[in-house]
Amino acid sequence: MPVPQRPQSPAAAAAPATTPAPAPIQPPAPVAIVTGATGGIGQAIVRQLDERGYRILAHGAGTVEAGTALAAELRDARYVDADLSDPAQAGAVAEAARGAFGRIDVVINNAGIGVPVPHGDLDAVSPEFFQRMLGVNLAGPWYLIQACAADLARSGAGNVINMTSMAATTVSGSSIPYAVSKAGLEHLTRLLAVALGPEVRVNAIAPGLVDTERTLGWDAIRTQVIESAPLGRSGTPNDIARACLALLDTHYVTGAVLPVDGGQRLV
Repeated sequence: MPVPQRPQSPAAAAAPATTPAPAPIQPPAPVAIVTGATGGIGQAIVRQLDERGYRILAHGAGTVEAGTALAAELRDARYVDADLSDPAQAGAVAEAARGAFGRIDVVINNAGIGVPVPHGDLDAVSPEFFQRMLGVNLAGPWYLIQACAADLARSGAGNVINMTSMAATTVSGSSIPYAVSKAGLEHLTRLLAVALGPEVRVNAIAPGLVDTERTLGWDAIRTQVIESAPLGRSGTPNDIARACLALLDTHYVTGAVLPVDGGQRLV
């Protein structure tokens, strides 16, 4: 015998079918400017950021062909060529990122130059050499951060990472002007961490010897590192790139200089 069904109330009968909730709006992918992106360390950084889903403005100086090819390999990237020691060109890099992506969340100042000059040969350092070293390695990062500061503050997760060197705090380095420029960049990192916080975190990485095209011929130095450093090897570009990602992920760190040198600074 069929079981009698309870009649529906008029309100229940008239109720519309439940519609699925709209999918949550996904925030836009973050945008990173990476300078010196065509070198060994720069390429490792942009590739790892690309794997994380970042949109990337890759910068180089006089490396248009390599930079354009690199950007084409990434999921969402542009390349811009500029001399960052010129404040107008540094501003144009920031504007290129805004124009392409509409925001700037991360600036990684990886570009730098170094020319070997014996520390005792003071006469070999011309005024032009000294000014060029400071212009690219110290003034360039300052100009770019200055141009991006408002965007970074609006980001909600603004980050700056400056690439310094063991030479900033030891009596080493390819030349005295190089070491001085990197020491200045480390102190700039600390000053800007205070000036731009809490909206923007500013940190630095101090690499030791890293195996790149530039250091291919440094066999004697590499042997010394392998024999003396606690970890017994030179670094790789991916070691430095992973350190960048670690700083981006560590939200309670600012004003820090992270040594990534296998312990070279200790010996």
